[in-house]
Amino acid sequence: MSRNVVHPRLNLLRPAQIEQVHQASLRILAEVGLRVDSPRARQALARVARVEGERVRIPPETVEWALRAAPSAIDVYNRRGERVFRLGDDRTRFGVGVTVLNYQHPLTDELEPFARPHMAALTRLANGLLLFDVVSTVGILHDVPPSVADLYATLEMVANTVKPLVILVSEEPAFPAVLDLLEHLHGDLAARPFVIPYVNPVTPLVLNTGTSDKMFVAIERGLPLIFSNYGMAGMSTPLTPAGTLALMNAELLAGLVLSQCIREGASVILGCLPAYFDMKTMVSFYDPQSMLVSLACAEMMSHYHLPHCGTSGSGNGWGPDLPAAEMQWMNHLLAVIGKVGLAPFVGDTLNSKAISPVGVVYGHEIIAQALRFAGGFGLEERDWALDEVAQVGPGGNFLMSEHTLKGYRDGYYTSPFFPRWSMERWQEGGRPRAEDLLRRYTADLLARLPMPDDHDDLLSRGEAFIESARSTNRS
Repeated sequence: MSRNVVHPRLNLLRPAQIEQVHQASLRILAEVGLRVDSPRARQALARVARVEGERVRIPPETVEWALRAAPSAIDVYNRRGERVFRLGDDRTRFGVGVTVLNYQHPLTDELEPFARPHMAALTRLANGLLLFDVVSTVGILHDVPPSVADLYATLEMVANTVKPLVILVSEEPAFPAVLDLLEHLHGDLAARPFVIPYVNPVTPLVLNTGTSDKMFVAIERGLPLIFSNYGMAGMSTPLTPAGTLALMNAELLAGLVLSQCIREGASVILGCLPAYFDMKTMVSFYDPQSMLVSLACAEMMSHYHLPHCGTSGSGNGWGPDLPAAEMQWMNHLLAVIGKVGLAPFVGDTLNSKAISPVGVVYGHEIIAQALRFAGGFGLEERDWALDEVAQVGPGGNFLMSEHTLKGYRDGYYTSPFFPRWSMERWQEGGRPRAEDLLRRYTADLLARLPMPDDHDDLLSRGEAFIESARSTNRS
């Protein structure tokens, strides 16, 4: 029996507007089509679409078939085989990442080339923070040869967390070897999948060979995958939000069609990362309108009954600063009251070229409060506390009332690092800056986070596997 609860909800698109977006996307696919670089992908699509050289045009009836064929929800497991959430039929889930080049020191903001110790530390941090549900490939390693960087990155992730992994492989030929490594360490990946590969096309309207090859490999091994696109309004998508939404939605539907051509019923998660491109500074960035497009995309996936993956509000700012905080707040709060399924890339800054553990910890703080907001409040008979009101009467207080005594610890949010000090207490404490308290808390947390019990065994077996593969390749 459901409780009588007030839940904040956000809806952007009316049914007629959803149909407008859908029809615009169908027109793009049928009339403009997309460039498909892989002969194998073109051959798979030729059964249901019109192929003319590298150009593939997908008719509306093929899109409708793919929408009927794809699962509406996906069970996601941790590597212990325990189901941890059901994407497509659950609240918004969050993760840490993704594929940065630099590590930002928690106390100084100094940048260092991203390396194995950073991958281990940030993965362990995500493992220890309760409200991060997945760990995405955090960075690209610079302290090992490029040919094995993806293998070592994945090894550090699987050894330092038990949470589900979103895998991004930068060297496309290494993708099968990464899955081989995970199967070597874990066994069958498909039975209770804790690994979700992430792939993306090239906007506008290019399905590149590397992306389609990864799709074939992942789907043939029985894994769910994320098919997500990244668009920059005014550069790779139209400047108008409507044009960006229609184009990116068309690309997602094309990815859906290919996934179902590879194997009908394949599990796929769709979503977009809509940004803007600043022609003065030559950088991309998120804007409030980006959030609207992302939320509208989530509503389209909900309409299609497909699991969704959206933005994470990261990339803005020069570290864990005010610009980064404002975008994280906007993203996370809107995500949990909208229809966003997965926000897997929390914590990166400097146009996604660096990641700060301080940003990760503060992102977790925002997520905690956003989820509390989305949880609403009850309107059951006991929630009104009318007996207490009558008992206390005019001029009294509720300090010793039943609700206060039983629920005050959970009755409001308490930060683990920002104390509620009065002005006088703050002055007595040396007038600390809130940012400094957060930085010290993060540094202390990094120093004391435990590693999984099987960390050493996984690391040893994984390094032996990688070294054996390197020796085979050299010979």
